[in-house]
Amino acid sequence: MSEPSSAPSAPADSAAPENDFLAPDAGQRPSGPTPSQSRFQVDLVSEAAGASEEKSASSENSAADGDSGAGGEEAKGRFRVVNFADPNGSGSGASPEAVPPEGLQNGDTVMSETSLHSSTGGQHHYHYDTHTNTYYLRTFGHNTIDAVPKIDFYRQTAAPLGEKLVRPTLSELHDGLEKEPFEDGFPNGDELTPAEEAAAKEAAEPKGVVKFGWIKGVLVRCMLNIWGVMLFIRMTWIVGQAGIALACVIVGMATVVTTITGLSTSAIATNGFVRGGGAYYLISRSLGPEFGGSIGLIFAFANAVAVAMYVVGFAETVVELLRGADALMTDDINDIRIIGTITVIVLLGISVAGMEWEAKAQIFLLVVLVTAIVNYFIGSFISVESKKPSGFFGYDGEIMWENMGPDFRDETFFSVFAIFFPAATGILAGANISGDLADPQMAIPRGTLLAILITGIVYLGVAVSTGSCIVRDASGNPNDTISTANCTGASCKFGFDFSSCKSQKTCRYGLHYDFQVMSLVSGFSPIISAGIFSATLSSALASLVSAPKVFQALCKDNIYPYIGIFAKGYGKNNEPLRGYILTFGIALAFILIAELNTIAPIISNFFLASYALINFSVFHASLANSPGWRPSFKYYNMWVSLAGAVLCCVVMFVINWAAALLTNVIVMALYIYVSHKKPDVNWGSSTQALTYQQALTHTLHLSAVEDHVKNFRPQCLVMTGYPNSRPALLDLVHTFTKNVGLMICGHVRMGYRKPNFKDLAADQSRYQRWLMRNETKAFYTPVFAEDLRQGSQYLLQAAGLGRLRPNTLVLGFKNDWRDGDMMNVETYINMIHDAFDFQYGAVILRLQEGLDVSHIQGQDELLSSQEKSSGAKDVIVSIDTSKDSDCDSSKPSSKTTSLQNSPAVQKDKKSPTVPLNVSDQRLLEASQQFQQKQGKGTVDVWWLFDDGGLTLLIPYLLTNKKRWKDCKIRVFIGGKINRIDHDRRAMATLLSKFRIDFSDITVLGDINTKPKKEHVATFEEMVEPYRLKEDNMELEAAERLKNSEPWRITDNELELYRAKTNRQIRLNELLKEHSSTANLIVMSLPLARKGAVSSALYMAWLEVLSKDLPPILLVRGNHQSVLTFYS
Repeated sequence: MSEPSSAPSAPADSAAPENDFLAPDAGQRPSGPTPSQSRFQVDLVSEAAGASEEKSASSENSAADGDSGAGGEEAKGRFRVVNFADPNGSGSGASPEAVPPEGLQNGDTVMSETSLHSSTGGQHHYHYDTHTNTYYLRTFGHNTIDAVPKIDFYRQTAAPLGEKLVRPTLSELHDGLEKEPFEDGFPNGDELTPAEEAAAKEAAEPKGVVKFGWIKGVLVRCMLNIWGVMLFIRMTWIVGQAGIALACVIVGMATVVTTITGLSTSAIATNGFVRGGGAYYLISRSLGPEFGGSIGLIFAFANAVAVAMYVVGFAETVVELLRGADALMTDDINDIRIIGTITVIVLLGISVAGMEWEAKAQIFLLVVLVTAIVNYFIGSFISVESKKPSGFFGYDGEIMWENMGPDFRDETFFSVFAIFFPAATGILAGANISGDLADPQMAIPRGTLLAILITGIVYLGVAVSTGSCIVRDASGNPNDTISTANCTGASCKFGFDFSSCKSQKTCRYGLHYDFQVMSLVSGFSPIISAGIFSATLSSALASLVSAPKVFQALCKDNIYPYIGIFAKGYGKNNEPLRGYILTFGIALAFILIAELNTIAPIISNFFLASYALINFSVFHASLANSPGWRPSFKYYNMWVSLAGAVLCCVVMFVINWAAALLTNVIVMALYIYVSHKKPDVNWGSSTQALTYQQALTHTLHLSAVEDHVKNFRPQCLVMTGYPNSRPALLDLVHTFTKNVGLMICGHVRMGYRKPNFKDLAADQSRYQRWLMRNETKAFYTPVFAEDLRQGSQYLLQAAGLGRLRPNTLVLGFKNDWRDGDMMNVETYINMIHDAFDFQYGAVILRLQEGLDVSHIQGQDELLSSQEKSSGAKDVIVSIDTSKDSDCDSSKPSSKTTSLQNSPAVQKDKKSPTVPLNVSDQRLLEASQQFQQKQGKGTVDVWWLFDDGGLTLLIPYLLTNKKRWKDCKIRVFIGGKINRIDHDRRAMATLLSKFRIDFSDITVLGDINTKPKKEHVATFEEMVEPYRLKEDNMELEAAERLKNSEPWRITDNELELYRAKTNRQIRLNELLKEHSSTANLIVMSLPLARKGAVSSALYMAWLEVLSKDLPPILLVRGNHQSVLTFYS
């Protein structure tokens, strides 16, 4: 396969002028329209016949066309041009009348002589005979780079089954041409002939990799794992305790649980390509890394311990035989440890030898196991006199009836069920090696479900069979014949009376006492011993292979620290040798316990936890209703899967409530750890799908309910620009919106260059991740616009969704308003007017040092270093001297600025650095002041005008947060000198009704006092350059100037609003007097009537009101109540 071309490609259809590039002699082209304007046709489908015809066509073509070079030209890249269609028939300048020989294939056409003449005045039209043309039959579409559907476009980057191809992007097909199409590329896929495809496929696949089909890979493994040691040495005891009927119920219950889990496993396994990792892979890709990571660890551990359980079962049988031959080495326990250790070392050798050897061993063990089962059933029909004293009398109705009911001795139904259930836990043996299956989607469902069916039937058959031909109690003594007439029991019919040994509890044979009954019944008992060996060793081998494979998949995903070394694979099959050694160590440790009954409950609970989560995964995925959940296996039901999950949990507690509790605690602890760690993975889990569905549902429900004042929340559209460019603005607003209201970081991208919407989308994703990494609960929403006002209008109208829409516009104060173009001030003030027009509240934050730190490269690193060592004076950072504000001014943003502001771009360490000047040092210190805990101080609320209560609500929300909880609220209101006490009491009553704590209320009776003359003079001097001075010019000239510069202040306007101007100057004096030491001032924003007050005058009011003060927040709600004292 060819590498995809990264060069810009052509649009879907070629423009007419491009044909000049195609024809060597444009003047000799026929003037009439051709049926197709294509320069080339595209080869899409590889056919053997087509390949040979292509060769002959190209050879004829080269003979006809000479050195024209128009046909068969190829270039590098994603696509291949098959041929150019030259309407002249030749690139050598031949006349249109020069007709090629009949039937000559030229490019993708065949021209016949009859097609060269027409009745339209002798004008030559070319008829393209498509029916006899091989190229046409192999070609789809017109001259386009638009790719046809192909599996390689849908592969993941690290696809093991083939190379990922990149389809043409929408931009390549849709955007205007920047260069000639296909200069370095081919259209529509570089298709290969079948022979080339086969060679490529052979080269792509590593040689010698072993892949198993559904029988060898799944069916055999599952059957061997399910037919464990329980079949031969515990099944007869279960029948003796529970009776035939309840034994069948126990088998049926276990089979129901495993069948439901098998159906769920099949559904997940057929919902996309399955890689290695078995149960861990299925759960993690379905429910996400939290559940997958927790269950993966305990499932791998359970498989490792299962090796010990099966090996101990094998060793027990060997020790029984040794005891019978009087050949014990030491004692029972130590012999089990010795034999178990030797066995697990041999099994490790087989596993490390490779999957092919392991598979061969499994086939051999299955043959032995099936032979043993057949041997038992054959033996059950052969009644031998010598076996009767041991309780075997052959099939008999009375024996069957006697054994039909339960006879629990020191056991209960659930304790017996708990002992049997581990025999059914091998159903994931095939899924656990999913990475070694040729077609996991087909193999896992077919092999798993068939294995459950076959093994279930065999278990039921053994239960009925043993219960029908063997009595529960037998002494083994041939002399225990009927001695009295009181004999009761099925054995009496055959002349035996075992009542004495039953009453004295000295019986050594029968279903209750002899675990080796199946050897007794069988035709040839050594085969049963071989079957026991086969069952235990095959299960141990399967678990020894499963555990490292699952653990390797878990380690590759890097969910837990310090275990990455086990992810490494060796050899052509990527064998996890390190995992094998670890599994061997765990198994060996548990083999030394040497107690089967101690190990079994732990295993069962770990397996059941995995089964429960697999079932829950299917229910969860179905509930989420994600379009991506479409398994090809249709025989599942979400409610049945949920029932299966509940059943698994119930069975866990039935088997061993203490072990179940421990298992749940371990799973939850691991879940909490992974959730806290937040691994950087995105697997498209059903948890994400359900979160989306719930968010959508709740948003729609929310939209159906009218807003209520009690539920009002400040939902802020904050004009931050890039989120990291104005940290103080971001931090302060986030403080009072976190977990309370919506926060959207608006960013207007401007510029004269053509907007790049692809970059905009990439920035949106990048900065949203930056916000999440910085634990800022906000959304970043950039828009392209011609100017700042237009962009803010877009955001004011369209930001948010349903009830999750902003209701407050937050701006940074424009500190540099007097330095730049005054049209920027006009835009800025109009944004405030627009906010009020859209019924938004408006908030303006001013810091004397400024807000924008984007011109300082590497400010993030500097801030973090300053936090660590606040005493650092001479900090060196790289400074971009061309300061550019991208949001709060209408300067066009440059690509350089956006890169500097981008948190994803690494600072060039070799860039020239200059010492940080004093103003920038102060700016950086000020920008982080809201990230720190505010000490004991005050938040001064100057609630001068009733805006609905937003001016009071914001400081209340602030002081509720941890950083601000030590700050007290002081309230300042306007009033009359002769009513100060009355106004204070009225405000105190109102605040107490609002349940807002305050430390002090100050009534300002001297607001209307005239300000100091020097302050008035300073104001006059400040606005002087922006006055229209219409009295000094003609009316027409004044109107023209006002129209071209609408921000100018007229003399009439200045006089009309003299009192309001003086009030702003006076308020600044009062602010300096009362609030110069406040941590934050929150003050009513003065309003300016739209169309009456010029932007320069309004800006001057804001300037004079807020200058030389601590951080000040100018707030004006939309005059709808946001506070209420009603319950």
